[in-house]
Amino acid sequence: MARTAEGDHVDVVGMWVTGDGHIRQELLPDGRYDEARGERRSAYTGRYTVNGSHLDYVDDTGFTATGDIRDGVLYHEHLVLYREEKPS
Repeated sequence: MARTAEGDHVDVVGMWVTGDGHIRQELLPDGRYDEARGERRSAYTGRYTVNGSHLDYVDDTGFTATGDIRDGVLYHEHLVLYREEKPS
């Protein structure tokens, strides 16, 4: 979670998935992420930080990327990811 300037919390922890389910990005509570692509598990792994609703990613290989959460949707570079609902 991250604190915004207004003191609100943006909860990013959990599984985020593209509409077709091909890309699954898990944002872990310890600031790490694990991204699967199709059948390829852990295709990308690394760290992320959150500032308000903005995310900065650093892949374990050194590649960097950014993302923003708007209206509950994660816009990560060219991807659009939706929070996967937890089973009740």
